[in-house]
Amino acid sequence: MAHIERFAPSPTGYLHLGHAFSALTAWDMAQDTGGTFLLRIEDNDHTRVRPEFEQAIYDDLHWLGLSWPTPVLRQSDNAPAYQHALKHLDSLGLTYGCECTRSVIREASPNPVYGPDGMVYPGICRNKNLPNVENTAIRLNMAKAIQYLGGADQVNLLSFIDINNGSDEHFLNADQLLDNCGDIVLARRDIGTAYHLAVVVDDAAQKITHITRGKDLFEATKIHRILQALLALPTPIYRHHRLILDDNGKRLAKRDDSRAIRKYRTEGATPQDIREMVGLIDR
Repeated sequence: MAHIERFAPSPTGYLHLGHAFSALTAWDMAQDTGGTFLLRIEDNDHTRVRPEFEQAIYDDLHWLGLSWPTPVLRQSDNAPAYQHALKHLDSLGLTYGCECTRSVIREASPNPVYGPDGMVYPGICRNKNLPNVENTAIRLNMAKAIQYLGGADQVNLLSFIDINNGSDEHFLNADQLLDNCGDIVLARRDIGTAYHLAVVVDDAAQKITHITRGKDLFEATKIHRILQALLALPTPIYRHHRLILDDNGKRLAKRDDSRAIRKYRTEGATPQDIREMVGLIDR
């Protein structure tokens, strides 16, 4: 089986050292296996994306020595595929409309639980039978999804491989999905298709075999695995790598311009300097 990696940034800011580490790690693995490295632009959040950020992604990655087949898949061009997946889940009776604002959710959650999709939704609209129309969000009914897949015992048999720590196999847990993930958002009124659904549809469409990303997304992979099962999509092999942290030990964010690749470029750094900064061995 061909080895296909991908790097899928969102053009909502400039790439930083953490992005460089992830992209270079995926690129190196693709090169070492004679595989393919793909770039994908995750630009569904049209409220935050900027053309200059997308161009900077291409410029920074080319400067690092990376290349990829074209044309690049852009999520904003792939809406029909996401709508098809949504309609399929809806036809199974697994989705519902949600009109709650963030403030309403906060008010209904005095002791909130936070998971990979943020605050776990308290189920306010779960039994309202709201239509899935443009002014509502669309949520996955996690309890119904588990039952559709055969119940807790069957869901607990679903797994994914994380090769970062000795090819470990990680199994899902139905109770944790209910308590720590809950009824995740599949589409939102402000940005259309949400990240979790779009990413599994795209990975399948591009025949991705290996996904390299930070360990901060490890818990989100459990959401992706259950969506893959519901949509009958293949499950790639994952590699959840260490994070590049700032001086205070926090994960880098796009607003941290002091670690932006473009800043190092303008200051005269070389691609090899970037590799050394993120702790990659010489190539």
